[in-house]
Amino acid sequence: MTDSSDLNESIGEDGEHLSPLFPSGIKNFIIDIDGTITEDVPNEEPERMVTCVPFPDALATINKWYDQGHIITFLTARTTEHYQITHDWLTKHGFKFHALMVGKPRGGNYHFIDNHIIKATRYHGKFTELTEKSVTIEVFKD
Repeated sequence: MTDSSDLNESIGEDGEHLSPLFPSGIKNFIIDIDGTITEDVPNEEPERMVTCVPFPDALATINKWYDQGHIITFLTARTTEHYQITHDWLTKHGFKFHALMVGKPRGGNYHFIDNHIIKATRYHGKFTELTEKSVTIEVFKD
């Protein structure tokens, strides 16, 4: 199983240490929960967080990625108050994962800015094999 101990040292052109990186081929999957691996459950209805069921294709695909050595982190707009309910739900349904992060901003239209490459895949109702596609993206001007 891959984890943070598998990070490789990274050195910049000036010889200074940079943030470490996972080995080539290891992906760091950051996956939403509501509307992505199960029905869309709002924070205002926490009782549904216990009774919802996972999408079968999401469970199988995510566990396959985990077994292949990829890092699985769930990032959700559920609150700190919902952390244990969410952790227990993921475990009960058999999701394999490395971390659960709550408190993602609500509202969608996310635009992540990072010094590392970020690849985004919008969920459209079914977890299938990932494929490469050329698209137009926004970048900072030189």
